[in-house]
Amino acid sequence: MNYTKKKLKNGMRIITVPMKDNPTVTVLVLVETGSEYENKNNSGISHFLEHVCFKGTAKRPSAFDITKELDNIGSQYNAFTSLEYTGYYAKAEHKSFDKILDVVSDLYLNPIFPEKEIEKEKGVIIEEINMYQDLPQRIVVEEFYKLLYGDQPAGRNIAGTKENVQKINRTDLIDYRSRHYVASATTIIVAGRIDEKEATKKIINSFKDIGTWKKDGKEKVVENQKTPQVALSNKFPDQTHIILGVRTFNTYNKYNSIIRIMNGVLSGGMSSRLFQKMRDELGICYYIGSDDDTFTDHGFFAVSAGVDSKRVKEAITAILYELNKFKTTLVKSDELDKVKQYLIGNLNLGLESSDSLAMYYGGQEVLRKDIKKPEDIIKEIKAVTAEEIKFVAERIFKDEGLNLAIVGKFKDDKEFKDILHF
Repeated sequence: MNYTKKKLKNGMRIITVPMKDNPTVTVLVLVETGSEYENKNNSGISHFLEHVCFKGTAKRPSAFDITKELDNIGSQYNAFTSLEYTGYYAKAEHKSFDKILDVVSDLYLNPIFPEKEIEKEKGVIIEEINMYQDLPQRIVVEEFYKLLYGDQPAGRNIAGTKENVQKINRTDLIDYRSRHYVASATTIIVAGRIDEKEATKKIINSFKDIGTWKKDGKEKVVENQKTPQVALSNKFPDQTHIILGVRTFNTYNKYNSIIRIMNGVLSGGMSSRLFQKMRDELGICYYIGSDDDTFTDHGFFAVSAGVDSKRVKEAITAILYELNKFKTTLVKSDELDKVKQYLIGNLNLGLESSDSLAMYYGGQEVLRKDIKKPEDIIKEIKAVTAEEIKFVAERIFKDEGLNLAIVGKFKDDKEFKDILHF
């Protein structure tokens, strides 16, 4: 899949991904700011800002004006906030490219922050926080991040606290936006049926007034774990939700392709080790999976599951056993080949649409990575050996690096610390 990247003199980057005969086009704008760029007092402001950018511009004074215009062309649109970047996008028929570019660039560049709408949106965000607090699968993720990173930006809820949401005001939002939404931190990605040269010209024109001053940075994540850690949240006694994980590497590390394979071995489909062990053999859970996530200065590998509260220790022991096998036994060639084909197949299936391709290329660029085409990643996957998997496993699967977050009926973490070892 070919793409073209252009970096302007002001530092803004444009990526175009042509998709011949594709019926759609996606416009995605990514900015290098998220919850890791916040402090304790303004935690949640990146997410709040993402919400209120949809509340009106000088050209489209209300949220209804924005959404009606996009709905009139059958567009799919939204925004999202993560730890290190925020995104705004719209997807539509390719003939509507000019329209979605105009709307997305307008709400990104020209929000007017209506005071009344800001106050109303506080209630919306608080209810969003309340919704997540009713979801044990979400709570355990928050507990896991807090366990890993503590009272650092990386350890805080992306949506912030209810108290912070209540006190954020219009001036705060305008100030935060001015310190982060600048050309050097902005990447615009267009994927779909486009003429690349024409699309690039239109993007440059649409973003000609973007700010060019220096952007604020973020606090570096500090990691200094020396013993296993456990976090308990005493809720939802009918089922216990767990995340068991270890620290790994940042997004630029050469071992990430190896960890990708390990992830596939553990949870790549219904024939994977975790599914076979936890569901088919033990019948101990409904959902089970592993995940590897990387950021500019940290990363982790984790297994999550929802299990019978009476069998939590059994589940943890079984997961530890599966992780430890990477250290003691080489993955057999037939299993390794199966996992590689699974990952390659899923990679290709996940890049069929214009929005998925926009995020694929934009996600790499916004983290300042060297952009890899799908064929580059496939080459890396194919090159991983069983010996490399064992080598990396020995580096990351250590007792002192274990972290266990539990949402359930338990109050004493000692019983879990006693079994938290390989």
